[in-house]
Amino acid sequence: MKLICLTFLLSLSLMVHAQNNFKATQIKFERVEKAYQEKWETLRKFILADGFGDRFSMVINAYKSEGKLEVWLKANTDKGYKLFRTYDFCAHSGTLGPKVTEGDGQTPEGFYYINVFNPMSNFHLSLGVNYPNSVDQVRTGKDRKTGGDIYIHGNCVTVGCIPLTDEKIKEVYILGVEARNAGQERIPVNIYPFKMTEANLKKYSGQFPAQASFWKSLQPGYFAFEQHKTQPNVSEVKGKYLVR
Repeated sequence: MKLICLTFLLSLSLMVHAQNNFKATQIKFERVEKAYQEKWETLRKFILADGFGDRFSMVINAYKSEGKLEVWLKANTDKGYKLFRTYDFCAHSGTLGPKVTEGDGQTPEGFYYINVFNPMSNFHLSLGVNYPNSVDQVRTGKDRKTGGDIYIHGNCVTVGCIPLTDEKIKEVYILGVEARNAGQERIPVNIYPFKMTEANLKKYSGQFPAQASFWKSLQPGYFAFEQHKTQPNVSEVKGKYLVR
């Protein structure tokens, strides 16, 4: 029994150590170090002034039609998120509607999370999104390729990604590093075609009727976050999103 307890405590200690070392590892890269030098002092002042403390979690909500990327934060001791920053896309790719196949130029739509921190990106700094998920794979089908390599990144060019300029990605990247370092294993990235009000859903479904059913499935996640300011519990079931 003692051995089991000691093993558990050692594993827990290693997990905490690894989390606390994430920032230290990232900041060894020149671009991340420079981003911290240029942005962190000012960002941290606003973070503390807004009551998020030194340890916070992060949610990203992106809206393709509006060309906006929102960063929401909450102190790890709080329940609800508060809007911290809004950034403009600096370029767009494709049309409204989800990404379906490799090379279609579409930016994905759905519920994702950051799965890559790339400090040596061809686009300055970049945060990878876990496209394709199982919903995307079912949509694409077995005989076609889903594509991949979807990032939130710097620079101002895109083929399916979300570009924010180098100056803006510096802020989003280090906010992600801080959240990850504070223990957030998965930083949600919710990509919507537009602000999913009933009026917008009716308007855009009229223009893109083939997407109406899929967009309707995203709306409960949007409403849940708007109402409770917490990341909704989203499951991927048989090629569809299920929001609880």
